Amino acid sequence: MNSLTDQRYQLEPTEGTVLYQDSGRSVAERVEDLLRRMTLAEKAGLMFHQMVEIGAGGVLADASDEYNLPAMVEMIAEKGLSHFNVMGGDAPTTMAAWHNRVQDAARATRLGIPVTLSTDPRHAFTDNPGASFTAGPFSQWPESLGLAAIGDAETVRHFADIARREYLAVGIRVALHPQVDLATEPRWARANGTFGEDADLTCRMLTAYIRGFQTDQLGAESVATMTKHFPGGGPQKDGEDPHFPYGREQVYPGNNFDYHLRPFEAAFEAGTSQIMPYYGMPVGTQYEEVGFGFNKGIITGLLREKYGFDGIVCADWNLLNDAVCWNEPQAARAWGVEHLSPIERTEKAILAGVDQFGGEHCPELVVQLVESGRIPESRIDESVRRLLREKFVLGLFDNRFVDASAADAAVARPEFLEAGYDAQCRAITVLTNGAETPVLPILVRPRLYAPGMDAGIVAAYADRVDTPAEADLAVLRIKAPYEERPGMFEKFFHAGRLDYASDELGTILALCRQLPTVVDIYLDRPAVIPEILREAAAVVADFGASDKAVLDVVFGRRRSQGKLPFDLPSSMEAISASRSDVPFDTAAPALHFGHGLTLDLPGTADTE
Repeated sequence: MNSLTDQRYQLEPTEGTVLYQDSGRSVAERVEDLLRRMTLAEKAGLMFHQMVEIGAGGVLADASDEYNLPAMVEMIAEKGLSHFNVMGGDAPTTMAAWHNRVQDAARATRLGIPVTLSTDPRHAFTDNPGASFTAGPFSQWPESLGLAAIGDAETVRHFADIARREYLAVGIRVALHPQVDLATEPRWARANGTFGEDADLTCRMLTAYIRGFQTDQLGAESVATMTKHFPGGGPQKDGEDPHFPYGREQVYPGNNFDYHLRPFEAAFEAGTSQIMPYYGMPVGTQYEEVGFGFNKGIITGLLREKYGFDGIVCADWNLLNDAVCWNEPQAARAWGVEHLSPIERTEKAILAGVDQFGGEHCPELVVQLVESGRIPESRIDESVRRLLREKFVLGLFDNRFVDASAADAAVARPEFLEAGYDAQCRAITVLTNGAETPVLPILVRPRLYAPGMDAGIVAAYADRVDTPAEADLAVLRIKAPYEERPGMFEKFFHAGRLDYASDELGTILALCRQLPTVVDIYLDRPAVIPEILREAAAVVADFGASDKAVLDVVFGRRRSQGKLPFDLPSSMEAISASRSDVPFDTAAPALHFGHGLTLDLPGTADTE
């Protein structure tokens, strides 16, 4: 049988099946039976969740110098890992066939524990290997900020259900999302993965998101969600991200720690299967000033004891060991415990309540801790029970393979693509529309100057010209400003100032003064743009949208309904003076949360 269309997607029962292989037994019985059969080394292997690339043509990847990773077969067969975070991906059939090869390798181990594959978000536009991937072969939607701009829980659930079905087709069973942090510090580089700065809106969105991925009850048709980043990664000092040493501190000048817990309370109610603590270390609170993944007061005291969460706690990636990314060294994100050795960090995190370590493959450290008497094996058993339980509940022991021959037809179906495209359009937010007379929608065919936009797409709406002097109208697509940082990995995080440098701003304003200009700005963070709001003929914001989606809205062929999911600050001075843990705290914002104009389209009534 051709391996790319291998249809061995049902694990057949065999005579003399041991208890944990018997689907007729309860999950609890199967977990306990398997647990008692496992060696300490096998238990330790379950506690690591490493990144992995799909090899060319769908083969299992060899060792990688670029990421300092062993070969995948080695991680499965020798280190006992059975959780992997999938990087990249090609055609769905190739991804699915690769998944089946991974499961074959796992089935060949002593106990045959199936692999659980996970992924960062991969249905939108952001390409940041530390946070999310562009949609590639999957349906393409706006970022989470765009779903929040639409503000409709049913749309979010529909998105999550489609994403679930596409993940299942290629064997992905854990979503390393949703990201439910509250973006109360406007400069924070991770704002685009959130639902904005409002707790009420975020709670509504995340509830629909979790239920769409997991379904009403976690089971064989579910994708488990790993909700992040507990207890809320939003109030970063100066907006810097704790992926990097200069961003390690989380501060609460407004004494607003509890506000950031509200989304997690909603996630617990929605039944999230897993939680990821953030890298950051709290400063000036009642908690120990160490990263949340090492923080017993946060994980055991708050998450386990106060909230009663008994799901999996997976530490964020690379807490224990220094790492390599694109051949660049990356310090372990062991904030507050930099002085500890990797084995001491492992000990502190496990005793704090962590079940699993993301981005690591060092189970020998756990074995050493138990064999030396520093951690009892009973504590390891607690984590392994949770990890096994999820595998059984997801049905992986009974049905570990996927039908690779069906994957291409199951992913990016026409109705999925249309739903994603419709959401791109609906999320577009009209910020201004003419000082006196509405400019939008454009109902004529103009001579259009549209630098950087796809010429073939523009031709469906206007006569494209090459210079402003030839044009009746300009459409200018720009991105929210940021300060570019050095390093291959660091450059993916848009951080720093939110206002444009004077020369860049001058170029934008010069075009606006030369001819009527519609500015579309991609808001991955809340930009400081008061001058553009004043000078442009109209300003719209997108949160991940194609050229066609933007032009469909500008030319009145699709309706937008976006509302800002955060305030747009009026100045950098207002941002610097605001409190990083308090929402809507910049003085005199240029535009408020919830702002968004409705266009009067031909044949429709204005709904504002």
